[in-house]
Amino acid sequence: MISVLLVDDHELVRTGIEALLNTAEDIVVVGVAKSGEEAIEAMNKLTTDVVLMDVNMPGIGGQEACRRILQQNPTVKIIAVSVHNDGPIPQQLLRLGVLGFISKGSPVDEMIKAIRKVIAGERYLCSEVANNLAFQSLPGANESPFTKLSARENEVVSLILQGRAIKEMADLMGLSDKTVNTYRYRLYDKLQIKNDVELTRLAIKFGHIDTISI
Repeated sequence: MISVLLVDDHELVRTGIEALLNTAEDIVVVGVAKSGEEAIEAMNKLTTDVVLMDVNMPGIGGQEACRRILQQNPTVKIIAVSVHNDGPIPQQLLRLGVLGFISKGSPVDEMIKAIRKVIAGERYLCSEVANNLAFQSLPGANESPFTKLSARENEVVSLILQGRAIKEMADLMGLSDKTVNTYRYRLYDKLQIKNDVELTRLAIKFGHIDTISI
């Protein structure tokens, strides 16, 4: 039996996906969480094979939650789930070690297929993500500057776009205010911008604005 931890900040989505997954004879949802923080806590208590991780959540967000979970448990299989299929996020998650990426608009049988694939040791990308990644690799493609950033820097970007203050970001990330500011100005330099207004404009231009939970 394949055990699954389901992470999504919307109760209706969690309930629907859980009910659908439990219709599969070889899959059981052993836990649910509504934030990245809860997912990390749940992973310390549960034994699970697969984590279905919503990318777009408040707090530390799905991307940072994936990074921390894989750091603590490199063998767990993570499938990212998002309403967005383009932008730099899929590529960054795959670099972290996430094995699958599917759209929230995917039919339930595709979600079940993705779970079985990653358990078998394979990667699984929904067709939209696979096509976008292939396009980004073509010569002359307009690559997002956010791909230059580290996972930590992208976490700071996500929190800035959520309108978080430095102190709040520091508490969420478990860092000092000074360290968060260091990340902030380092990503400014990499993106060749000067302030949060320019960051927001750049995020909108390259589809990175989807790091905000909606």
